[in-house]
Amino acid sequence: MSLNTVKISDGFSHFMPKEYVDLVERGPYGRQVKVSEMGSFKELLEEHPMCAGCAMTLFIRLTMVGLPSPEHTIIVGTAGCGRLALSQANIPFIYGNYGDTNAVASGLKRGLSIRHPDQPKDVVVMAGDGGLVDIGFSCLMHSWFRKEKFTTILLDNEVYGNTGGQESGMTTKGMVLKMAPLGKKFEKMDVIGLAKTAGLPYIARLTPTNPTRVANTIRKAVLIARELGPTYVQAYTSCNIEYAIPTPKVMDDARNVEKDRYGFLEIISDEAKEYLARVEKDNKKAVTAS
Repeated sequence: MSLNTVKISDGFSHFMPKEYVDLVERGPYGRQVKVSEMGSFKELLEEHPMCAGCAMTLFIRLTMVGLPSPEHTIIVGTAGCGRLALSQANIPFIYGNYGDTNAVASGLKRGLSIRHPDQPKDVVVMAGDGGLVDIGFSCLMHSWFRKEKFTTILLDNEVYGNTGGQESGMTTKGMVLKMAPLGKKFEKMDVIGLAKTAGLPYIARLTPTNPTRVANTIRKAVLIARELGPTYVQAYTSCNIEYAIPTPKVMDDARNVEKDRYGFLEIISDEAKEYLARVEKDNKKAVTAS
């Protein structure tokens, strides 16, 4: 997880696939790219086996754009649709056992901080509602209350999309699914409220309707986690298969859900605001000096 693992050894460029050479020469390494620049640089994730129209894949692509230092990042995931795309990106991916992603991430972050005291190494957990909120709930909560310094991103498709359509803790009350024919009997879990209780310095809820907002949110979450402790991003990423959303209507669904019950929310502590201001000031000085 450094540029040394990405760069091509001298004399070997002509043996490498054109796509990889393009990634090394025109990838997002060592600089902060913007959503508006997509198409002008080689993305970290392009080909994947996800379903056509998958909102989760779009969100993951935008997350890759928002990472402040992709060459110094490790992503931790688990069973679920998301790992099918995450494992195809040019970022180290750790496949945790179902339910222990945040425990794995805690150990990784602590170890990396000891091994690389002078270079921030970002650990980002990305998993679905089954892996994080249902089966992974205990490890999720303990990582927050222990103030582990990494970001958790919940890819909330409100269903077990990878295993047939079972309800999850994030499914809305009354929702009828293929494997929940009588409808869910309980309320959607308030993970935002739990994050508040744990005292996280940065919490956000959003949909993929505003790509620039997604990238900026991820960037803030990862930067704050480096210094202040756990951060949490909850993203609505619908499963168009289990919810029978026609592919051309996926973003229409996201807009409707955003308007109805998933509006953009950002909770940031005063300490986090001050830290981001210092980071931006330092970045401007570096740009001016160069």
